[in-house]
Amino acid sequence: MIIKPTSRHPPPDLLPPAPPPNRRRQVRLQGALFHPLLPLLPPPPPHPIRPPLPPRPQALPPPRVPHPNLHAFDPASNQWLKFSLSFLPFSALHPITSSHGLLYLWASTQNPRNAPSQNSQKALVVCNPLTGQFKTLPQLGSAWSRHGSVLAGSLSVVLVLTELAILYYSENGIPKDDNFSPNVLNNWLKFSSNLPSKPRSPVLISDFILTLCDVGSPWRSQWAMFKTKIVQMEKTMQWVRVEKREWGDIFDILKRPRLVKAGNDQKVYMVGGLKSSYALQSACTTILILRLDLESLEWEEAGRMPVEMYRCFVESSKFKVFGGGNRVCFSAKRVGRLALWEEYENGKSNWRWVEGVPGAETGFVVDLYLRQDLMPFHS
Repeated sequence: MIIKPTSRHPPPDLLPPAPPPNRRRQVRLQGALFHPLLPLLPPPPPHPIRPPLPPRPQALPPPRVPHPNLHAFDPASNQWLKFSLSFLPFSALHPITSSHGLLYLWASTQNPRNAPSQNSQKALVVCNPLTGQFKTLPQLGSAWSRHGSVLAGSLSVVLVLTELAILYYSENGIPKDDNFSPNVLNNWLKFSSNLPSKPRSPVLISDFILTLCDVGSPWRSQWAMFKTKIVQMEKTMQWVRVEKREWGDIFDILKRPRLVKAGNDQKVYMVGGLKSSYALQSACTTILILRLDLESLEWEEAGRMPVEMYRCFVESSKFKVFGGGNRVCFSAKRVGRLALWEEYENGKSNWRWVEGVPGAETGFVVDLYLRQDLMPFHS
């Protein structure tokens, strides 16, 4: 006899016994018993759906770099003149010196938009701001632009000085026996140097260079003057110390002395803070300008900054000294104007303020004599 089930449920005699009335209490007890084991279980896997990314900001256009300008002060008319340097196809222009109507600048030869700034190289550029003509000198390493002092003279001569070496460039060749030998052209020549420390405020006078060096100890500065000729150069340029017994403590009375080229080749100025005593941390009372006769090697006082003018520079720990042609200028941060000292042909001198200085805190001013008929070297 085959019995076919009429439903999916088993017969009543095969059903499991009914749960006791306290089933809920047993579940609660089991839940309380297994609760301490939950922290031992591994955490659930992270949700596979990531949160949406924030919208990408649109690229901003590169900022417009203003065209660099050269600001020159004309003492005769007592006004500032502005010359545009937009004709130079370089970036990061930094004027450093001038000579015979030409301006010398360090410039970056690569556009920072296309190459990282650390890969951009420096080049020395010479130009005439009046005519817009320029020339780029042979490439130099970036270390020369950071640590080298640039000097420019007549006959298209350019020198870059460091403590250990001197770079020389001239389109007329190598100087030898007061003449120029054209066996090496359009290239930098490197000469070793025997300076005791980094050259400070070097000046090019005729056919020789004067510079100051710190020959003291790490805890006390002691300045000395050195000289070398730029003719009859072989592989080295020998520096000799310029000193005289009668000078006495001439270098001990000035704080941070600097040399400034005078109006002729028979003298040079040395400028520095006049110390109140010989103590190590002695305060300065004013700024002193000394004049050295290069033939007799005798010093004399040429000028002393007035006390009321010097008070404006007291708060500045450092000030810049620059000039030439019987003029010396002083600038410092938070002053907002230039202090100008002029020496006239009759031996008299005068101090005055130069107002309206553009970018006095961050700018760099050079003594510039512009001429429209000058070319930046030979084309």
